[in-house]
Amino acid sequence: MITVILTYIAMGSVAGILAGLLGIGGGLVLVPMLVFGFTAQGVPYEIIMHLALGTSMAGIMFTALSSFMAHNRLGVVDWHIVRRIVPGILVGTFLGSCVAARLSTALLSVLFVAFVYYVAVQMIVDRKPKPYRQLPGRSGMFCAGNVIGAVSSFIGIGGGALSVPFMVWCNVPMHRAIGTSAAIGFHIAIAGTAGYVYSGLHASNLPGFSLGYVYLPALGGLVCASMLTAPLGAWLAHRMSVKKLKLAFAVLLAVMGTRALIGLI
Repeated sequence: MITVILTYIAMGSVAGILAGLLGIGGGLVLVPMLVFGFTAQGVPYEIIMHLALGTSMAGIMFTALSSFMAHNRLGVVDWHIVRRIVPGILVGTFLGSCVAARLSTALLSVLFVAFVYYVAVQMIVDRKPKPYRQLPGRSGMFCAGNVIGAVSSFIGIGGGALSVPFMVWCNVPMHRAIGTSAAIGFHIAIAGTAGYVYSGLHASNLPGFSLGYVYLPALGGLVCASMLTAPLGAWLAHRMSVKKLKLAFAVLLAVMGTRALIGLI
């Protein structure tokens, strides 16, 4: 058990830095690593992806909290955007996680790979938003929150891979989009965790020390490390150029997508 926890501490260290650096909750990195860890532990294949998604969501609650607090101290969290998008985020994420818990591991894996490649291409292409484009009104923000929350719950992420491009597309400055995304990710993680815990309460073949589709030993290791390393990532983000941040984001997604694709094959 000590070796297992140490492994997840190492995973959490990486996820925490990326959460602060890129405004993501770390799920794009956590999910493939958790799948690898659970496979090594002998977790039944049919629930591996569900357990990885649920545990990733629970871990994001803590990485996103640490990350957005660090960004808030730097003054780059736009709370006006957070207040407008969170209602849609909460609804979309909870319902999405309940639906995802009923899908097969293979289908969830395919959705994960397709999503990360799509976002990587979008970041590499780097289309410039029209100068007059602005954030939508209240109903538009609610709909955007629904989509971001639902997709995030299917992929087990904190929504940064969607919310950052969405805000940049609406002419929110990159560094402010990253900081605001971390605050949005915290709310996604709360609703997503609730959905995966609820959906997995009566699941069979779960490993010991599981709460629904959340594996508590992995969560403990992830949280211990990520809470410490997320502020480091936030510090690094404000010392890098926007171009380098976007390139780092795209490379990260491409690597994670390829790793997951190899696992599927």
